[in-house]
Order: sequence, then C-alpha cells, then structure tokens
Amino acid sequence: AVQFAPFGAEAAKAVAPGATIIRYGVGYDNIDLEAARNEGLKVGYVPDYCVEEVAAHTAASALALLRKIMPLDHCVRAGEWAAVKYSAPLKSFPDTVFGFFGLGQIGQAVLSCLQGFGFSFIVCDPALGETSAAEMGVEKVNSDDLIRRSDIISLHAPANGETTGYFDLQRFAQMKNSAFLVNTARGQLIVEQDLAQALTSGEIAGAALDVFCTEPLPENSPLRHAPGLILSPHAAWYSDAAISRLQGLVAQDIARALRGEPPRKPVFTEGSKQE
Repeated sequence: AVQFAPFGAEAAKAVAPGATIIRYGVGYDNIDLEAARNEGLKVGYVPDYCVEEVAAHTAASALALLRKIMPLDHCVRAGEWAAVKYSAPLKSFPDTVFGFFGLGQIGQAVLSCLQGFGFSFIVCDPALGETSAAEMGVEKVNSDDLIRRSDIISLHAPANGETTGYFDLQRFAQMKNSAFLVNTARGQLIVEQDLAQALTSGEIAGAALDVFCTEPLPENSPLRHAPGLILSPHAAWYSDAAISRLQGLVAQDIARALRGEPPRKPVFTEGSKQE
C-alpha cells in the first residue's frame, strides 16, 4: 500500500512481478501509472472511503462563504455590531446560483447535502448527460456559462491536461465580483498566485481551499495573506469513521491481492511487462 510517498519507475522495478499496488486514499497522483503498467503491476485505490466527509466539508465551506460567517466573526471580535456592514451584499439562497465544475461521486454527494436550501444548480461536466442532469435537478451548461452565471463554484474535477491551471486570472475576471470558489478536489486546478491576486483586487469575493499545489502550504505562499480566504490543511476527508473505513478497505484489498484477485477499485488490473 502506498500513501503519500511517490511510487515511480525505480519502485515499480523493485517490487515483485505482477504485484498489486494499492493507493491508500482517493487519488493516485503520486503513482507513476506508466511505469507500473510497464512492469506488469496491478494498481488500485480507495475512492469511496470518505465521500460523506468531503461532501460535508465542501457544503460547510460553501455555506460559510455564502453567509459571510468569517467577516461576521471578525466584526464581533473587532468590537463592532454591524451585520449589514460586514455581510452585504448577501443573496438569499433561492436567489443563488450554485455551480459545479465536475459532478462525480463526491460532487453528487455535495449536491445531495445542499438540495434542501433552495439553490439553483448548474453543472459543467462533459460526462453528464442532459437526461441525467434533469433527473438530478440540475442544469447542464458549458464552462463559460458556469463561470459567468455562478454565485459560487465548487470544484470536483480530476487534475489532468484539460483542467490543470484552469482557474486562472482570465477565468477569475469572468466570474462575478460577488462570486466564491470552493476547492476540495485537487490543488492543481487553480493557479494559486492568480487566485491570491483575484481576491486582493476584488475580482472575486472569497474562496475556501482544502487542497493545494504543494502540501503543506509553503510559508511564502501568497494565499496565506489573501483576503476572504478560508484555508484548511487537506482535512476534508477526516472523521474517526473515515480512518477506520479506509484501513478496513485497504486490508480487504491486501487480502484480495494475496488470493490473486484484482483490486476492489482498480485503476488497471493487467500491466504489460516491458522486456
């Protein structure tokens, strides 16, 4: 099992032929899939151990932004009692357009958490069909419409060639000045310097981040001093139950590998040893 350490070509050559590599967590960015495949390895991961936790953290972050909880907290601590001064402008939830950039398993769980609040939901996800969108109670839109129309955007996409660095100065300039951004997916979706600049200049109103391009967040990161920003240390996955769930599922996969069975959630199950 591999957790945070990089698993590259050297490690792939060192393990037994046909071995199973289990990523001890949701993603597998730290595994060199090409090297693993070339060495004939099987690769699996555990994408479903913390769906409820990440969804709850995302929803809580979004609600805190939309209801201006952090500015209002600052108001009281500063000795003031000025609700409108510290929260305006503030839309009611039925007047709020909630956007999803990607709507996979976790995104759908976030949607389920929030459907009782009266938001209008729009989604940009090429894999989502119009019929499925209608059944979920969301409107499927293109990326330009998502960025232009949303009052808040929650990111639930993988980091790949199309999405890495997608949210940059150009995209922030197209968002509403009153809009918010939540990222509990992958730090690489955002150009962090650009986000800090957009927050400082007022291009967008605020953001909540649980994931970053480099973790732990560097001491000199401009995000540390950007206004309107809620930061958490890649903690969205956490609960006591999630840890037990993860350990149990990884143990199951180890047992499966010892029996010669494929991983429960495979990335791929048959590499091709390159001689």
